[in-house]
Amino acid sequence: MKYGVSFLKNYNLCSIIIILNKKMKLAVVGATGMVGSVLLKLLEERNFPITELLLVASEKSIGKTLFFKGKEHAIISIDAAIAAKPKIAIFSAGGDTSLAYAEKFAANGTTVIDNSSAWRMDPTKKLIVPEINAQSLTANDKIIANPNCSTIQLVMALAPLHKKYTMKRVVISTYQSVSGTGVKAVQQMENEMNGIDGEMAYHYPIHRNAIPHCDVFLENGYTKEEMKLVREPQKILNDNTVSYTATAVRIPTAGGHSESVNIEFRNDFDISEIRKILHQTQGVVVQDNPLTNTYPMPMYAHNKDAVYVGRIRRDLSQENTLNLWIVSDNLRKGAATNAIQIAEYLVANKLVSTTVTA
Repeated sequence: MKYGVSFLKNYNLCSIIIILNKKMKLAVVGATGMVGSVLLKLLEERNFPITELLLVASEKSIGKTLFFKGKEHAIISIDAAIAAKPKIAIFSAGGDTSLAYAEKFAANGTTVIDNSSAWRMDPTKKLIVPEINAQSLTANDKIIANPNCSTIQLVMALAPLHKKYTMKRVVISTYQSVSGTGVKAVQQMENEMNGIDGEMAYHYPIHRNAIPHCDVFLENGYTKEEMKLVREPQKILNDNTVSYTATAVRIPTAGGHSESVNIEFRNDFDISEIRKILHQTQGVVVQDNPLTNTYPMPMYAHNKDAVYVGRIRRDLSQENTLNLWIVSDNLRKGAATNAIQIAEYLVANKLVSTTVTA
């Protein structure tokens, strides 16, 4: 999908031409990380309009260069980026960096889209999945939170079903790629696959293993990752009446998170209608045909922006309950794509100022 297409449906041709010729100064904070590299790739793929790209990374990376659209761009300090007053800054550098610098960008007039957990549950900040709640954004929202990767793919499937049938309780079990931990974890898996001793990202080997431990444990016995899946959907769907519980597991795949989801509704449903609703949901692809062994897998979702849903079936153990299997690329729709879609929405709806070039 090219820049802003999904948000330009209601514009006339003249408006579309004006919007597509708007350009801006944009910063990527955490440009050398796994999500940062995907952000740069997608900004180019989607032809996001940029007059000047500011690349920010750690101090040890300042002065090094990265390529964007065939040109070298030098990495600068975060203070230099703040001083440059970009219109939008997309953060993917961890919660500590976001807490330390997001407000400084915002105070300088920049709209921050933050990919960390720093602002997600802040009641003064909006938690956005564009297909679901972008319409709540205003020009006054200077720090916008990007949800957790597992949350995004979950709510993409849940939102249209909740609207139709009203959810009561959701049970989530995740099977998450090592890429969700970062480069160190991917390297650990590759080392183990090749019989190489190296630095460990996890307490245990991940190759030929499954580790029921994503993020740190909390006093309640859940991990932070699991509690994100409990709390974030309530905020995105603007409904605290739905109960969630989750178990998050790390598995030895290089890309793509999978989720087994059990949904109890307050109203009964028809399976054929469930499939139709999901099929008609923007950003969701239904892969569900047991006769041909068709179902979502990380290998199909890798390097794609869609959320894939399959294994659609009733829970035979109780009424009004549905089972789904949901898969998505955690670095794309789970992080970079969603952030860029937020930026596209801001531009298309004139919530950030831009320079019209034609």
